[in-house]
Amino acid sequence: MKADLLIQNAQIVGREGLYQVAIAAGKIHQMSATNSVDATQLRATDIPILDLQKDWLSLGGIDLQINGGLGLAFPDLAATDLPRLKQICDFLWQQGVDGFLPTIVTTSVDKIQRSLATIAQFMTIQDPVNTAQILGVHLEGPFLNYQKRGAHPEQYLLPLTIENIKRILGNYSQIVKLITLAPELDSSKTTIPYLREQNIIVSLGHSQATVTEAQEAFQQGASMVTHAFNAMPSLHHRQPGLLGAAIVNPNVYCGLIADGNHVCPTIIEIILKASNYEQGIFLVSDALSPMGLVDGVYPWDRRQITVTKGTARLEDGTLSGTTLPLLVGVENLVKWGCDVEKAIAMATKSPRQAIALPDIAVGQQANLLRWHWDETKQKLVVLKV
Repeated sequence: MKADLLIQNAQIVGREGLYQVAIAAGKIHQMSATNSVDATQLRATDIPILDLQKDWLSLGGIDLQINGGLGLAFPDLAATDLPRLKQICDFLWQQGVDGFLPTIVTTSVDKIQRSLATIAQFMTIQDPVNTAQILGVHLEGPFLNYQKRGAHPEQYLLPLTIENIKRILGNYSQIVKLITLAPELDSSKTTIPYLREQNIIVSLGHSQATVTEAQEAFQQGASMVTHAFNAMPSLHHRQPGLLGAAIVNPNVYCGLIADGNHVCPTIIEIILKASNYEQGIFLVSDALSPMGLVDGVYPWDRRQITVTKGTARLEDGTLSGTTLPLLVGVENLVKWGCDVEKAIAMATKSPRQAIALPDIAVGQQANLLRWHWDETKQKLVVLKV
């Protein structure tokens, strides 16, 4: 098959040296180091060439925690919202996101079931290309610790039991990819193994778990932490808690909100230096329904949130999320001094690894992003290829 485009002199996240990437019929047809025999043969053919001049090349972003957008909250989904769900997918695609997990926060069992039914229906009809793909659902609750519930409504929190998990999942366990829970709520130690048997990834969050309780949960199969530092005890030199247990465990991934408000940039620098950039940490937007809209006051379940410069708070000041697209977090990390390659990896490569998706490779859809570091303006610019 003849290539339609040849990308030259690209740096690829996680690989050394410069690469050439041939695109054919919308897919990655060939990847080779610039000085290889294959690369020389490709340069000799009559193919349009895009010279990246050492800019970085990656797949699009993957957002594992996003609560809504364009005025629509995922816990409020109904069958009539399919067109609006498509609009959100198209919007995220334009923002450089390849795929995402619509996140359903704590609400009534009936609303969770209705939202799951709507997403399941949409997943059977979603466009396969040129729009962000729904990869499954993230249930953030309702099995959360009351003391660390944050903005989650207390009346809908449930005890963590297998029976309640079955109530929540209903007939939709096959589309639930990830669930956030507080492991200390389960004295039987049976729920995490049960969820893993259903092929559902378990993330610990909104939790008061001690370091011992967290370690036990990781041994049982939990493999992630939801929005590190938020809705959990702070790191303490004698009580490292959930976060301390996660940072030192090479098999655990931590989600991170990089808006500058949920976690101070200095603390972000500390956690990045203490963990494996490319595997231990991935970015999430934690975006709420006003994402894509201007700052202001918006309804949120039966309450209101105020959005200021992309950060959302309840009336009492409780942080409830952001309205910043995922890739803004990458730009923020670089602005705060993070290495460009590692910042890109945290929005593109690491979240894929966290849910066992392949990284950039031959045969994949060529949904590629070009990242340019402007030395003069000290600014990271991202463009779709």
